[in-house]
Formats: sequence, structure tokens, C-alpha cells
Amino acid sequence: MAGDQVAGLEGELKGLPSRIGVPILTAWNAKEDLLDLLALARTDPNCEDVADLLYRFYRRCAESGPPELERLATTVQTWWPEILAFIRTGITNAGSEGTNRVIKTVGRDAYGFRNPVNQRLRTRCVTTRRARGHLDPR
Repeated sequence: MAGDQVAGLEGELKGLPSRIGVPILTAWNAKEDLLDLLALARTDPNCEDVADLLYRFYRRCAESGPPELERLATTVQTWWPEILAFIRTGITNAGSEGTNRVIKTVGRDAYGFRNPVNQRLRTRCVTTRRARGHLDPR
């Protein structure tokens, strides 16, 4: 969002009753802090920048109050070694997660096949279309 759009959003949220607007604005800011931290991926950041952004995110979550943000901070802390590996290398497991999702979807569609070999064949055909040239965008 552009700066003026963010300012408008903040103004709208501050105009709401505080029990509604303040938690939403706090969650928005914590989300932005986390996105700033994740945006360091593939930029070869130094340790101080990562530590500063992580501290800013944790501080905002701790000072905010909503239990959802405390839970988010706990989740980030639990997965921090993996998140840091992503920030340093830029490597994710998105490809394998996408393939697993397709396999599960095909498995649900194929529920009731009498022959497990046919189910495996259908899964293999769906997950190897790109390699066989069927999803070539050209």
C-alpha cells in the first residue's frame, strides 16, 4: 500500500471505538513488522538488521495484548531456525508442499478406486504433467 493509503487506514481504525480499532491496528502493525523481517530473504542481510527487525516484531507482539499476537510470536520463536534459514538462503519447500497438495487432492478425487495401482497412476500423471510438456506456457 502507498503511504497515503496506510495513513488513511490508520485514521479510519483510530476513528473506530478503541476496543475495535486498536487491536486491528496493532495486528496490522505486527503483520507489517513480520513482513519486513521476511523481506530480508535473498538480500544477504547482516545479523544486526535481522536481529533489529525480529526484536521490533517481538516487542510489538508483547506490548499489544491480543492473545493471537502472543501466539504468533510463539510460533515464530518455535520455527525461528527454519525462518532464519529461509532469510539467509531464500530456499523454501513451496514446490514440495504444492506437489503434496496435488497428491492429496487427487487422492480425494480417486477415493473409491478399486485398484490402488490406478490411483497411483493417476497421481503420477497429475504430478508430472509439467515434465511431460503439458503445462508449457508457450
